[in-house]
Amino acid sequence: MSRDAILAPSLHRARRQRLLSDLGDGLLLVATAAEATRNGDVLQEFRPGSDFHFLTGFPEPGAILAAWRTGARSHRAVLFVRPRDKAREVWDGPRFGVVGARKLFGFDEAYSLAELWQRLPSLAAAQPRLFHRLGVDVAFDRRLLDAFAALGKQHRKRQQPLHPAISDPIPTLAAIRLQKDAAELAALGRAAAISVAGHLDAMRVAKPGLREYEVQAALESRFRREGSPRNGYPSIVASGRNACVLHYHENDRELRAGDLLLIDAGAEFAGCTADITRTFPVSGRFTEAQAAVYQIVLRAQVAGIRACRVGAPWDRAHKVCVRVLTRGLVKLGVLRGKVAKLVKKEKYKPFYMHGTSHWLGRDVHDVGAYQDHEDTAHGLVAGAVLTVEPGLYFAPTDRRVPKQFRGIGIRIEDDVLITRKGPVVLTNGLPKGIREIERACGGESKTR
Repeated sequence: MSRDAILAPSLHRARRQRLLSDLGDGLLLVATAAEATRNGDVLQEFRPGSDFHFLTGFPEPGAILAAWRTGARSHRAVLFVRPRDKAREVWDGPRFGVVGARKLFGFDEAYSLAELWQRLPSLAAAQPRLFHRLGVDVAFDRRLLDAFAALGKQHRKRQQPLHPAISDPIPTLAAIRLQKDAAELAALGRAAAISVAGHLDAMRVAKPGLREYEVQAALESRFRREGSPRNGYPSIVASGRNACVLHYHENDRELRAGDLLLIDAGAEFAGCTADITRTFPVSGRFTEAQAAVYQIVLRAQVAGIRACRVGAPWDRAHKVCVRVLTRGLVKLGVLRGKVAKLVKKEKYKPFYMHGTSHWLGRDVHDVGAYQDHEDTAHGLVAGAVLTVEPGLYFAPTDRRVPKQFRGIGIRIEDDVLITRKGPVVLTNGLPKGIREIERACGGESKTR
């Protein structure tokens, strides 16, 4: 059975009920992700669409959820799925089919995809609104409108509306997904634990002479052994000057003595992903210059995490980190002047060019609004999870930077759960203090 299958009918029914209660009367349509060709006749690895998976737990491609309220605390849910196909199952493995979808996943009804366009117009006609996001799948939208047009022709003498009012359900669903329920927090906790184990293996394995991809192999093999079906995003394994490339992806340079190695990688589990970055010395010991920069980034991150409290603007961590980093840049001799004025003029940006935080959950950059229509930052709410990931990046050819710091790139990232008692670091099991990092890297043995 697919590791993406989550057989928890009561959980998913409760999630659908909450969404439908917030949306009101109408027919909800949510499709999963489509299969995509990689090259030739080879498909990309399939992963269920995040919204669809959150509401159904169903792992297969080509499925569509239709659901509507039947009362204040009840609803009806129908799943359209690929039918069983003995010939295809020889090649691709067993399918749940109509019967499996209904019995195992707890849907009220299930039908084959071929019946979708026969049933959908009448389902929609019985509801005052259609909850569907237009523009994601243009071909599906076209077929949907064509089906309404055909229905309208059948009843043209009534001069009724061609289709129900169409309303986008995703902002409402995103607000629900922002505050993680117990099942998602458990999945995020497991994803964090798996990711920590992988990063620790990478620290132990890394040494001069290896290629970045060899360290990546150690990291990701631990992810797989621990039960993660895939990464939450492509791993960044960046040594030396490569750490100054924020989304570096080649992962093929040879590690050299004296290098720092920046790894940004997270494992996915039960549809949720972790997101961790650590920067550590390949030879097991930080140089004096590396330690000086690292300590500034660490100090910023600790302060940023401390700022993550219920009710605080979501970007407070960023503002706190910017102040600490700017103060550090002055101390290093990279910037000169008053910290407040340097921050106001954004003089730190050549060395810290990205934001400090993003929502985390089923997607590495998860859903959830950051600001209102007047661009005011939303306050942090209990149950939300976000990253805190300050960094400093000194390009190897940047003459504004003292020579001993050029080519150093450092980022430290953890996953933080917002609670009423204060921030909880889900990835706290991975060391980040200088001495703890050196011990995890086997510093003494690597420098003998």
